[in-house]
Amino acid sequence: MMPLFFLMLVPIISAVGFSVDYTSAVQTRSNQQQALDAALLSVTTMDTTSTLAQRQAALQDSFIANGGQGTATLNSFVAGTATAATTARATASFAMPTIFMKIARIDTVPVAVGSAVSKPPSLANATFKVTGVSGYWNKTMTLYGTQFGATVAKPLMTVAYTYGNTKDPKGYGTTNVSVLTTDSAGKTVTTLVQNQVCTVGNNPPNGVSLKTDASGTKYYCVDTMYPANSAGAAVDVSTMGGLYLQMDVPSGNPKKLMSNDPATSNRLYNGAYANSLTETATGQTVDIFSIVPCGATSYQAWEDGGNPVPAPVSNADFFYNVTGKCDFNKRPSATALTQ
Repeated sequence: MMPLFFLMLVPIISAVGFSVDYTSAVQTRSNQQQALDAALLSVTTMDTTSTLAQRQAALQDSFIANGGQGTATLNSFVAGTATAATTARATASFAMPTIFMKIARIDTVPVAVGSAVSKPPSLANATFKVTGVSGYWNKTMTLYGTQFGATVAKPLMTVAYTYGNTKDPKGYGTTNVSVLTTDSAGKTVTTLVQNQVCTVGNNPPNGVSLKTDASGTKYYCVDTMYPANSAGAAVDVSTMGGLYLQMDVPSGNPKKLMSNDPATSNRLYNGAYANSLTETATGQTVDIFSIVPCGATSYQAWEDGGNPVPAPVSNADFFYNVTGKCDFNKRPSATALTQ
């Protein structure tokens, strides 16, 4: 009777065993998929000069580092351009050892996964040009960028305004726009690219427009560009994983406004047209990459804290435009899984 009883248990044991191996295969496949996705995403951030063999080696290394097992293969890779997306496809295979299925002489089961990504061109260069700054308070706007792999942001551009004691209701003065770069010795180099002097009066120099503000004050602004044919402050952001704007207002309250601070970002306005700017909603942060379009000019403005918000854009104190140039870059956030 005992042998017969054990024979009756064989199908049950087999079913349970097969279930264990099946569950293991499902979990293994999930792990493989996650590892392959991560590996393929990392390959798209390599330099455009990287060869297919280098990308294949990097894919395999990253796949293993992310917990993958077996072999990962880069099936295709098409490098992107300023107008076309980078695309890539990869597969991974692994012969997963079984435990209970060995009873049926099935020692391994194949686990295969596939992945595909698309990385569109994204912001690589931004050119800022100030159109007008005003107010009684001296202030400095700075563009900060955080390089890939870095944790500390560094200044890339500054817009420094000094009140000219014009004593009109709005207040006008002198603005200097500078680009900050790093030389071979690691020192910061400051290059002046735009000087703007705004004067209250009704006798502008030849070629300079006379303006009237909301208070009825007549004024004009004289721009000097360096070099003379410069379009503005051209900032290379191709190696930046993050960007934010900060305005320091020593006499203001608050004294520091930041585009990535939900408590103060509501003083930033932006839009596709100079006469139609939208104020950032309270509690939101602003992704600078997303508000500077490729191959087009966007318009932005800052209110320095002297007026409560929400408020009309006419209350803003910094007005400038930004022209974006897009190309391939190493920014992983712009990459999307398509499979």
